[in-house]
Amino acid sequence: MVNEVSAALIVIGNEVLSGRTQDANLQYIALGLNEVGVRLKEVRVVTDEEDAIVAAVNALRATYNYVFTTGGIGPTHDDITAESVAKAFGVPLRRDPRAVERLLRQIKPENLNEARLRMANIPDGADLIDNPVSHAPGFHIGNVYVMAGIPRIMQAMFEGVRHSLIGGSRLLSKSVTIYIGEGTIATGLAEIQHRRPDVEIGSYPFNRGGIFGTVIVVRGTDAATVEAAIAEVAEMAEGHGATVEVEAPPPR
Repeated sequence: MVNEVSAALIVIGNEVLSGRTQDANLQYIALGLNEVGVRLKEVRVVTDEEDAIVAAVNALRATYNYVFTTGGIGPTHDDITAESVAKAFGVPLRRDPRAVERLLRQIKPENLNEARLRMANIPDGADLIDNPVSHAPGFHIGNVYVMAGIPRIMQAMFEGVRHSLIGGSRLLSKSVTIYIGEGTIATGLAEIQHRRPDVEIGSYPFNRGGIFGTVIVVRGTDAATVEAAIAEVAEMAEGHGATVEVEAPPPR
């Protein structure tokens, strides 16, 4: 892709890996990043273990322009994201007075015990990410953005930072629904993809009440190129006798 800016997401939490909690943040982050020209390229789910978090943070921050983490910044013993990120960057973890001040907006001073104060422990040199929902902040250091796992808090944090990201070309997509099995059009799709390396062509088969078909999605950074590829796919499918429905353009 032309002028691609990339990102990775690290989902932190044993509860996700155990199946007890279903991650609800991936789609929101992926869509939001695309709107500012940043493409989510990889997602990792890691345990609440320091070594696992450190390894993931260091590997991904060296590979992608941005790294986002969700989960593990609460007050309990298993919330170890902040100290793990500090270790990944080789900096100390400090009690940040700015974070304490934010906590006091939500918590009475007499109730601000040591457990809750853990949420004010921030890697040295990090900037805070505001949390307008419960005020316990996230933070970002280098190209790593650390956010809560609770969806409505994560969304509020993410909205506060996403427009500060420096993106590239926005990824556009268009779909065509073809009422024929994907095995029939597989060779033709491969030929179009070979001729058009500047787009991605994905094939998603379906069975709707016994009616078989395939949704073809074309993604790229240039609208005219995406449209041209969709037209080729539709023409190829019609050549196989398939009924074709091209996605309508959005209303103006």
